[in-house]
Amino acid sequence: MKPLRAACIIFGIITAFLSMSANLAYAVRIKDIAEIEGMRDNQLMGYGIVAGLNGTGDKDQAEFPVRSIVNMLTRMGVRVNRKDVKVKNVAAVIVTATLPPFSKPGNHIDVVVSSIGDAKSIQGGTLLQTPLWAADGKVYAVAQGPVSIGGFSASKGGGKSQKNFPTVGRVPSGAIVERPVPFSFQNHPFVVFNLYSPDFTTAHRVAKAINTYMGQNAAYPLDADTIRVAVPVALRSHLVNFMADLENLEVTPSSPARVVFNERTGTVVIGQDVRISTVAVSHGNLTVTIKEKVKVSQPAPFASKVKEGAPPTQVPGGITMAPGGQTVVTKQPEITVKEEKRKLILLKNGATIGELVDSLNKIGVTPRDLMAILQAIKAAGALHAKLEIM
Repeated sequence: MKPLRAACIIFGIITAFLSMSANLAYAVRIKDIAEIEGMRDNQLMGYGIVAGLNGTGDKDQAEFPVRSIVNMLTRMGVRVNRKDVKVKNVAAVIVTATLPPFSKPGNHIDVVVSSIGDAKSIQGGTLLQTPLWAADGKVYAVAQGPVSIGGFSASKGGGKSQKNFPTVGRVPSGAIVERPVPFSFQNHPFVVFNLYSPDFTTAHRVAKAINTYMGQNAAYPLDADTIRVAVPVALRSHLVNFMADLENLEVTPSSPARVVFNERTGTVVIGQDVRISTVAVSHGNLTVTIKEKVKVSQPAPFASKVKEGAPPTQVPGGITMAPGGQTVVTKQPEITVKEEKRKLILLKNGATIGELVDSLNKIGVTPRDLMAILQAIKAAGALHAKLEIM
């Protein structure tokens, strides 16, 4: 009895642990489903020149790269005539970057370099010093450095070998931040969270988790996207520590029931909250195959010596040798109709997605069959979810 009792106790502990794990599996941190208002990225862009290409740069008909080179040399004290400039080792590019929040002067960020002319490749080139502007017209960073395209492009004669896109590259840590984005994070009386996916239930749960942690009604949702949190006076000078505690609180997000189809790849994604009313499903494929076999009757060897009216002879390979020197071609079509035998399954009211998948697997449906079945169930009014086709 003692071993049996110990086994029952162990089984109960394992069951309880699994139940707790299943409940916690859906909990996520606030920082993973929301962002703090004001802490945002900023896009930067600039026009630059990539030099040092091996004859794969812009051609002469591209006017702006040559003008850029002439202007650059003029600023350096070198005067050249526009008509005398004929280079194939440079390419005009657009440089883009993303400035993270709280970036300080001296920080390095990655930049993306994209050709805007008719250059064949920017492989092996070096981006010359390029100012990067924001939407307010101010320069926030300066980019320069060797370009990496993560591939190659080589051609000789009529042959060509290429990997990835040789006209787009990156300069890792190639931009230096010169101007910070003005944003003060201290001494704020309120902090606002914005959900990535607006939802009233999720907003309510976030506010409830924050209020439970703080022990007061400091957080309240303004709408399905925004949760406003009042910062205690004593913590306004230590807002970093306060925010670190809030963003690591765990909540269970809610999302509407949704089924997503991707027709190009045959992918079907079904949300966990999808429910189905009582419905019977039967699905089968009807396949019609038409094949045409061609049979050739060839004249026998030395056909002139074969008497007329003699029967045809068979030779190895299934070829019929016809007498009299005549070749006869006959076509014999074969039509095969195959209808798959499928079972009729019954999904009861309130069936979950797991029960749906298990039932459909029993009748052997493919992802594309599943798309057609779910659309038919939705048309019948038994699928309580939104269908989205990508």
